[in-house]
Amino acid sequence: MTVKVIVTDMDGTFLNDAKTYDRSRFLAQFEQLQARGIEFVVASGNQYYQLITFFPEIRDRISFVAENGALVYEHGQQLFHGELTKHEYQTVIGELLKDPQMYFVACGLESAYISDSAPDALVKLMSKHYYRLKRVANFHDVDDKMFKFSLNLPDSDIPDLIDKLHVSLDGIMKPVTSGFGFVDLIIPGLHKANGISRLLKRWQLSPQQCVAIGDSGNDAEMLKLVKYSFAMGNAVDSIKAIADYRTDDNNHDGALNVIQSVLDGADPF
Repeated sequence: MTVKVIVTDMDGTFLNDAKTYDRSRFLAQFEQLQARGIEFVVASGNQYYQLITFFPEIRDRISFVAENGALVYEHGQQLFHGELTKHEYQTVIGELLKDPQMYFVACGLESAYISDSAPDALVKLMSKHYYRLKRVANFHDVDDKMFKFSLNLPDSDIPDLIDKLHVSLDGIMKPVTSGFGFVDLIIPGLHKANGISRLLKRWQLSPQQCVAIGDSGNDAEMLKLVKYSFAMGNAVDSIKAIADYRTDDNNHDGALNVIQSVLDGADPF
C-alpha cells in the first residue's frame, strides 16, 4: 500500500542534539512529498507555538500533533484540543503541590504556566519547549483550557515518580516519559496516536498508509498504530522493541533518511 502520511517526533528524532536539522535537505524532500500527495505531520510533546518556529516556511502546509496529542492542528487550523474539567485540574494541582521541591509546567490552550518561585534555570529550560510560558503566583487561579503537565527531574527519580502518579492520579492523568528527564502527564487516551488518528480520519486514510518515527516512551502508541514504525538509532530499548524498523540516530539524519527511503521506494517501501 502506498505511503500517504509521514509522522515524526521532534526532540531526539527529527532534531539533532543541537536542536537543528538539515533544513535545505528537508525542504527539498517536502516539496517532493507534496507533489506526491504525502502529508507530513509533526507529533511532539512540545507546545504548538514552539513547534511552528522550526518550520516557518511551511508551518501552514504541514500538520501538528502537539502537547503529546492534546492539541491537533491541520495546515494552520486548530482541529482538536483536549480539556480537563476544573475539578480534575484542581485535583492534579493539589497532588503536584504536595511536594514543595516539585516544579512543573501546566499546559493550556493559550499558554503554559510555571510557578513564580521556580528556579530561573528551570524556567530557562522549560522556555525552550514552551515559547508561551507565564509565571504565576497561584496555579489555582489560572483561567485557561488545561490539558497537560510537564515535569523535569533526574532520570534516576523518574520510575518512582511514575509509579506514584499512576496511583494518585489514576483515571485523570497518565504519566509518560519523553526523554531528557521529562515526564508529561496526559489525559488518558489523548496520546500521539489519538491525534494522528483524528488526522487520518479527516483525510480518509488508513494507518496502513502511515510511517511514524520516534525515540521515546511517548512515541509508543503511534508506533503501534502505523504499518511502518521506525525507531531511531538513539531510541530507548522499549521503543526499539516496539518498532518494526530502525534508522540512524538523530545526529545522522535518521528521520530524513526514512523520508528519503519513502521517496526512493527503498526497502521496506
